[in-house]
Amino acid sequence: MRKNIGPWDKAIRLIVGLCIGIAGYYYQSWWGLLGVIPILTAVINFCPLYAPFGITTCRRS
Repeated sequence: MRKNIGPWDKAIRLIVGLCIGIAGYYYQSWWGLLGVIPILTAVINFCPLYAPFGITTCRRS
């Protein structure tokens, strides 16, 4: 797995994942567990949906 998530994408994924998780907790819904997906992809710096299309938000050096 090569890194394909840049710093801005990572920050957005963390914020969105936390918001989904907090909303799920607040409304006592299992849907809040979906917040784990963007958080996990941000932590490992890899998005499996980007890979088949060759998308990367990392800076090219």
